[in-house]
Amino acid sequence: MTQPQVHPTATPASAEPATLPVRPGLLRVLRDQRKVVGAAAIVAAACFWVMVPLGEWRTAALTAGGVLLALLNHLASELWLARLIGSGAEPSRGRIAASAITRLAVLSVVSVGVAVLFWPDGIGLLLGLAIFRLIALVMTGIPLLKELKGR
Repeated sequence: MTQPQVHPTATPASAEPATLPVRPGLLRVLRDQRKVVGAAAIVAAACFWVMVPLGEWRTAALTAGGVLLALLNHLASELWLARLIGSGAEPSRGRIAASAITRLAVLSVVSVGVAVLFWPDGIGLLLGLAIFRLIALVMTGIPLLKELKGR
């Protein structure tokens, strides 16, 4: 008697069925980005702590709003990327560029509109965007530098 031929990629009947990839949600992204969210909260609070005693509460609110807008853009980018990776689809340059340009266009229109509407205090919104970008850059760059140093 001969043994039945089994295909090398076949799984035994007792093996667990293959699970479909889980589509990452907002809560997962928030959990993964908790350090960035915490840093944004600290910077937003510091805006009020520094500027309100100087009588600049509108500038403080707009600067904190800029930090919030930048945080929302960062989280939207992370969520889009997590969903793209989780779907198993092959990311193309065009798809990545279109998503980034769309997000940045919306962010630019909103931030410049608010800055012009509340001028001269509105410059705080642009300052908040820049501050958050610097913080996010440093927070993502440090782990990369540590990894390169460890090699």
